[in-house]
Amino acid sequence: MASIHPTLIPLAILPPPVPLTLVRSRTPQESIPQTKASRDALLDAIRRAMLDEPVVPPMSLESLQRRAQEALAFVGLSEKYLDYAVILVNNESWRDALASVPFERRLLLMPKCLRVENRCPAPFDEFGLLCKQCGLCSIQDFQNEAERLGYAVLVAEGSSLVMSMIQTGRIEAIVGISCMPVLEKTFPFIEAAAIPAVAVPLLQDDCIDTTVDVDWVWDYIHLEAADNSRRLDLGGLRDTVRGWFEPEVVEQVFGPAEGHAEGLARRWLAVGGKRWRPFLAAAVYEALRSDRGEPCGNEIRNMAIAVECFHKASLVHDDIEDGDLERYGQPTLAGSEGIPVALNVGDMLIGEGYRLIAESGLESKYIAQGVQAAAIAQRSLCRGQGIELAWSRNPSQLASRQVIEIFRLKTAPAFEVALQLGAVCAGKLEEVAEVLHAYSEAIGIAYQIKDDLEDVADDAGLERVLAGSCDTVTARPSIVLAIAAERSRGEDRAILAAITSGKRPEGATAAKLREAIASSKADEKAAMLLESYKEQAVRSLESLCDPTLKGLLRRVMGKIFDELQIGGYCREAEAAVALRQSVTN
Repeated sequence: MASIHPTLIPLAILPPPVPLTLVRSRTPQESIPQTKASRDALLDAIRRAMLDEPVVPPMSLESLQRRAQEALAFVGLSEKYLDYAVILVNNESWRDALASVPFERRLLLMPKCLRVENRCPAPFDEFGLLCKQCGLCSIQDFQNEAERLGYAVLVAEGSSLVMSMIQTGRIEAIVGISCMPVLEKTFPFIEAAAIPAVAVPLLQDDCIDTTVDVDWVWDYIHLEAADNSRRLDLGGLRDTVRGWFEPEVVEQVFGPAEGHAEGLARRWLAVGGKRWRPFLAAAVYEALRSDRGEPCGNEIRNMAIAVECFHKASLVHDDIEDGDLERYGQPTLAGSEGIPVALNVGDMLIGEGYRLIAESGLESKYIAQGVQAAAIAQRSLCRGQGIELAWSRNPSQLASRQVIEIFRLKTAPAFEVALQLGAVCAGKLEEVAEVLHAYSEAIGIAYQIKDDLEDVADDAGLERVLAGSCDTVTARPSIVLAIAAERSRGEDRAILAAITSGKRPEGATAAKLREAIASSKADEKAAMLLESYKEQAVRSLESLCDPTLKGLLRRVMGKIFDELQIGGYCREAEAAVALRQSVTN
C-alpha cells in the first residue's frame, strides 16, 4: 500500500462552537444519583412503570412516594434519593398532559444561576434576567429554541408573575429548571393549580457552578402531542435487542452452524458490546412504523442482526489492521485463532449481513434499498480506514481538521447504516435519508472524539498512545494529540510533533504527555468539539417532519453520550454559602 501525503487529506468543516458552560461538570449533591447512567436508569424505570400502570395527575404525595420507592428498588438505588425520584415521578405523571398543550400556551422557567455570573452582561428587572444573547451560557440556547417554538420564557425563580400568568389563563403548562429546595416549596402550589408542570432538577442546590441534565430539558421542551417517542419504551427495546443475540435466537435466525468458520462467526457475534447499532435500527423502525405498539417482527430483527454482523466484521478486521490483541477483556479473534482464520470469519459475517437483508421478508424495493445502504456504508468505511492505513505506513503530523475528516469517513457510516436500515424496514427511507445522513455524521464524529478523550484520560491510556505512536501497525490519528501539537510551544511542541509523526522521542513519558496536553488545553478543546458535534446532531433534526422520529433521535443521544450536562454560576448562592461558613466557623 502506498503511503499518503497529509496534504491529500481534506480539512473537515467544523460546526459552530457551543457555550463554554456545556463542557463544565461537577459532582451532583449527595441526595441525587451521582452518574448520568444511574439517573437515566431511574427515569427509564419510572417511564416504564407509567406505561404499565398509567395515572391521572395530580398525584398525591403518598402515591408519588410509593412510585418513587418502587423505581429506586427496581434499579437498586438507595432511598436517600427518594425526594429526587418523587420529582421525576411527578414529571412523568404530567408528560401526556404537557404534550397536549400548544407550545404558545407554555412557559419555560429557568434559574438565573445557569448564567456565567461574573461575565454575564444581562441586567435584571421585575420580570427577571434580560438575556443579552452573549453566547457564554446555555440560557441563550434554551431561550432561543423555546421562543422559536412559541413559549413564553422567564429567567427568574419564585416570580409572582408566574402565578398571575397561570391565573389569567395565558399559561397552561410549565417546563422548569430548578434546585430541589425550590421544587419542594413550590410543589403544593402547582398541585393545587392542577397545571401540567415538569421540572428538571439542578444537580446541586447551592447555585455555584450548577449543572443539569440538558438532554432531559430538551426532551421536555419539545414534547408535543404528535410526538409519540415518549411512548416508546427504549429500555424495554434495548432488552429486546439484546435478546436477539442469545445463542438460541441466533441459531433460529441463521440455522445450525455448519463448520468451524460459522461456529466462530456465531460466537463472535454473541460476544460483548453495547449493541448500540442494532438498537438504533430497531428504535428508528419503532418510531416510523405505522403499526406501532405491535411486537417487533422478524424483518427488523433480521435487519438489526445484519447491522451487528457488519459491525462485528469491521471489528475483526480493525483488530488485525491495528495489531490489537484484546477486546471486551479477552483475546481478539486474530489473537486467539490467527489472522487467516479471523479474516475469513470477518468476511463471513459481511456475507451473512447481506444474506439477512436479502432474506428479511421485505418487498423487493426495500431489500434493494437496504443492500444499497449497506454497500455505500461499507465503501465509505473502507475509504476512511484506507486513508488511515496509508497514513500509518509513513505517519506525519495531521491537522486536527484532517483527523476529523478521517473520523467522518470511517465512523459515521456505521451509525448511518443502522439508522437507514431501520427506516428501510418501516418503508420511510426516502423521506428521512438526508436528515439521517447529517445526524449520523455528527454522531459518528462525536463518538470518535469521545473515544480519543477516554484514551488520554489516565496514564495507562497515555502509555498505550505512546507505544502505538512508534508502531506503524497500531498508529492511528488522535484528535487530542493533533490539537495539542497545533497549540503547543517549545519542547512540548517538538515532543508532540514527533509523536504525531510516528516517533517516540527520547525522554517522552506519560507524565510529560499529560503535562503537554494540559498546558495546551487540548483536552478542553477536544471536549468543546465533542459538545459542538453533539449540538450539530440536534440541529440537524430541525428539518425533520416526523415528530416521533425527531423526539426519538434526541432521546437516544442522551443514552449514547450519558455525561451531557450544562453549568453556570450564581453570586447570591456564593454569598449564602459564605454566610453559612462564617456561622459555622
